[in-house]
Amino acid sequence: MEPWGRQFNAMGISTFMIDGFSGRGLTAVGPNQALLGRLNLIVDIYRSLEILAKHPRVDPERITLMGFSRGGQAALYASLDRFHKLWNKSGVQFAGYIPFYPDCSTTYASDTEVASRPIRIYHGTSDDYNPVASCKAYLARLQEAKRDVVLTEYPDSPHGFDSGLLGLSTTTVSANAQTARNCHLWEGEGGVLMNGDTKEPFSYKDSCIELNPHVGGNPTTAMEARKAVSDFLQAPFKLG
Repeated sequence: MEPWGRQFNAMGISTFMIDGFSGRGLTAVGPNQALLGRLNLIVDIYRSLEILAKHPRVDPERITLMGFSRGGQAALYASLDRFHKLWNKSGVQFAGYIPFYPDCSTTYASDTEVASRPIRIYHGTSDDYNPVASCKAYLARLQEAKRDVVLTEYPDSPHGFDSGLLGLSTTTVSANAQTARNCHLWEGEGGVLMNGDTKEPFSYKDSCIELNPHVGGNPTTAMEARKAVSDFLQAPFKLG
């Protein structure tokens, strides 16, 4: 997040970074994804929005949400109307949503009913942690519902490809990290996540869970993504 923060600051945009791990006594969840519910970070997001909406130096109409991987998933689904009604007590909405390589493998109830704000998803075609295919399926449903959503794919770009902004250009195995890349999940009655293959409540012990996905950087596509995000922000931040 640091190079992104520096980029935004150079554009005259302030940043507010959320640490959803330390307060919960966590440092990493890759090898045990069950340590933190997939959507818990959305609660953090809305509470942060409450703080920012009241801040004397922040324009509440120009707050945009960005997230990466698990945070990207939270940034994507924080756009859902139902979650706004449940948890957003700020009185404002985000000006836009920028999820990077989120996991889109879960179909949530009424997940095409999203805020009437632009959603811009950035993903790598070689991502085997959160494959882009599931996001393309969700994108199709959102576009059919006439939502303002765009998915940009970058070739030869693994999970975390924007770490190329730090000069990283190698791809390595995320040892023992769990990936739901081959799971087909949907929200059942009472909000219980169901495994579409077994028709039973989902667990990270299910056979669809695999290990050792790859992570890495691509400096070329990282720079392309940085330009794309910077261009996108011109409108909501009125920088033109």
